[in-house]
Amino acid sequence: MSEAVEHDDARRRYEFKKMLERLEAKEGSGTELISLYIPPDKQIYDVTAQLRDEFGQCANIKSKQTRTNVQSAISSILARLKYYNKPPEEGMAVFCGSVNKHGDRQDLECDVVLPPQPINLYMYRCSSKFELEPLRDMLEEKAVYGLLVLDRREAYWGFLRGNRIDPIGGTTSTVPGKQRKGGQSSIRFERLRLIAINDFYKKVGERSSEIFLSEKDYFNRFKGLLIGGPSPTKEEFEQGQFLHHEVQKRILGLFDVAYTNESGLPELVDAAEDVLKGQTVIEEKHIMERFFKELVKDNGLAAYGEQSVRANLELGSVDMLLLSDKLRKSRLVIKCDACGYTEQKTVQMEAGKDPGDLDFGPCPKCTSPLQLEQEFDIIDELTQLADQSNSSVSIISDDFEEGSQLYSAFGGIAAILRYRTGF
Repeated sequence: MSEAVEHDDARRRYEFKKMLERLEAKEGSGTELISLYIPPDKQIYDVTAQLRDEFGQCANIKSKQTRTNVQSAISSILARLKYYNKPPEEGMAVFCGSVNKHGDRQDLECDVVLPPQPINLYMYRCSSKFELEPLRDMLEEKAVYGLLVLDRREAYWGFLRGNRIDPIGGTTSTVPGKQRKGGQSSIRFERLRLIAINDFYKKVGERSSEIFLSEKDYFNRFKGLLIGGPSPTKEEFEQGQFLHHEVQKRILGLFDVAYTNESGLPELVDAAEDVLKGQTVIEEKHIMERFFKELVKDNGLAAYGEQSVRANLELGSVDMLLLSDKLRKSRLVIKCDACGYTEQKTVQMEAGKDPGDLDFGPCPKCTSPLQLEQEFDIIDELTQLADQSNSSVSIISDDFEEGSQLYSAFGGIAAILRYRTGF
């Protein structure tokens, strides 16, 4: 996959996640918010016919306010559907209703969402929240890998889903140590120990098969199993064929790891780098490793923090811009209508909040109230600056340790530079 395509995919995923967060934050009074899912093979005239029928049924709603709000939402949806002869290629979702605002105020809002994957159901639902589960499912990674780390004392399971390691749980064994207890012959003790090891392997195999085969859409999504541990444990387990045959045949490799508890899962992913080459998590790990190497060097080519990175972007010195997909900030242009004074500032935005509702205080020149003139998502704005100097851009997930550090330790904004500057 080319770098440009990877960036576009990461950007679309970021925008989609942000849109879901915004819709999730909206609430209505009673059952006034309408969620409408239209699959690509649904006839638009069938949908509008049902909506008109629902409009008539609203007459039975006892609350006048609820009745009015639901009818207004249906009318708004019908007005938007007039522009479609048929659903888009992937279908569409419409979210419409009177959303609660500050000060007991309500505003009618209507969002049409074109999903990244085909919608496979038709749904009309009224509730106090929008029904977003079908869209959330689209954020799930298509490629899923099983993770198993074990030795003769314990085992632990997990999944690698795109960038994210999901720990599942572990178990411990009752295998005795190599020192036999008094009163037992060495041969008898060793035989009992081998039986205990075999029983533990069976237990791990059965539980592993249960966990991995229960993965949703196993035959399409589950790409293989990675097994980690010390030698000869992992080899004994693999050769003993303790797994269900469907899981056994999907073993991708055995890897040496030091830990066989939850800490062993990221170690296993790192050890399996060659097998996972091309997976997003490996590519992003490499990028963050490159950034950290520059960061610790004397006069290294690393910058972080919005002010420093912005200055380097304006100088054209950024080779790669690193942005956390957890960033939820807006760049605002604020203006005084009385004297023309303008300033720019970056603010943290909560999901569902409107920057126009913020109080920007008085103008420092004439004391008239400052007004919002423009708003930009900070990832949009910084990406545009990067494009002007042909800098590459990577949107980094926080679903792994290094990606999480980008957000928590560096504010979600960093850069690898082409050359040193004063910033």
